[in-house]
Amino acid sequence: MSKNIIETDAAHVWHPYSPLLTKRPVAEVVSAKGMYLHLADGSTLLDAISSWWVNIHGHANEVLANAVKEQILSLDHTLFAGFTHKPAVEFATRFLEVVACEQQRVFYSENGSTAVEVALKLAVQYWKNKGQNKTAFVAIEGAFHGDTFGAMSVSARGLFTEAFESLLNPVVFIPFPDGSNDEAVLSALESYIKDDTVAAFIYEPLIQGTAGMRTYSPAMLDKMIRLCREHNVLCIADEVMTGFGRTGKKFASHYCETHPDIMCFSKAITGGLLPLGVTTCTREVEAPFLTEELNRAFFHGHSYTANATICKLALTSLELFESEPCQNDIKRIEAAHKKFFLTYVNHKNIKRIQSLGTILAIELQTSNGKTTYEHEMRHFLYDFFIAKGILLRPLGNIIYILPPYIITNEELNRIYKTVEEMLIVLDKK
Repeated sequence: MSKNIIETDAAHVWHPYSPLLTKRPVAEVVSAKGMYLHLADGSTLLDAISSWWVNIHGHANEVLANAVKEQILSLDHTLFAGFTHKPAVEFATRFLEVVACEQQRVFYSENGSTAVEVALKLAVQYWKNKGQNKTAFVAIEGAFHGDTFGAMSVSARGLFTEAFESLLNPVVFIPFPDGSNDEAVLSALESYIKDDTVAAFIYEPLIQGTAGMRTYSPAMLDKMIRLCREHNVLCIADEVMTGFGRTGKKFASHYCETHPDIMCFSKAITGGLLPLGVTTCTREVEAPFLTEELNRAFFHGHSYTANATICKLALTSLELFESEPCQNDIKRIEAAHKKFFLTYVNHKNIKRIQSLGTILAIELQTSNGKTTYEHEMRHFLYDFFIAKGILLRPLGNIIYILPPYIITNEELNRIYKTVEEMLIVLDKK
């Protein structure tokens, strides 16, 4: 490990979701290939969480790297106001075909938070352009939609948002639909949307990521979307985490019979190489913007909007994702997770275990029965798996396995075996 890098980092670099002063030093990554991160101290880590859910084809994928090299030497970047280019148009048209769900228009941004921010602004201006003042939002308790102010506003109040509480937009949260409270959830939703002030209902389809990988049913989501339709409320599907095969289908919204009006994408969209956010909408949503009037245009854009190199990368990653080998890998991982789930569903140290597509989540029992993001068990869990050469990033007392699709059966079994070893250690505590 390079002492100079670590010391300089500690003096000048700010890491996400971390106190500046900590006794837990960062690790220096010097290279990555396939399933593995290679550290400066000579050790390797099996990346079991796709480096924060973004890497689906493995690190340093040569097909993706070559696409970047080819594009960057041809057209690296140009402003997107008043100009266009082939990578942006090709990706948009192909992506809309794959997403389906009646989505017909693409807006480019830089990450998941900005994709959500665009969606929220679109929803408000959609109603404004139609001559209606609808500016409120409804979200689900436990939601996490990002770190920008609009995205924070529709996210659960707590550790991530408390410093900014007074600056957040008022948002109503309905209970999380856990399968036992469907009528109460629908009743709460209807009570909030019936007064015609709500612009949109935003949700993470089928599974909330940061809230602990907790799932709910497509049937219930269909009911909520239909209720919103009845009351003239737009629906925004935040597929930033759930997109690109994570739930088993290509997109989580594909499990539903009814479709969202606006959708948000990021994370795995480029295979984990470079940042990109995309917001899509239906013809109905775009309609109030189809005018030459400047004051009805959508005023949102960044210097790197629709970067040509990243659009080419996204298109190449989409082609790999759509390929038969990748789709077969998704099914293989899903089957392996289900097998492990069935084996440990009644384990005494497991409070909850859920499997959805390539996501396996395990909520561990705690001495006080409580589950929180800040739970101290996260340190034991993180250190235990790191010592075994596996990268997991626990959500408090919850661990999840969400690997790149290139993972082998042997590597999956290695992770499962390490989870079993961890459960044995907990037995002895």
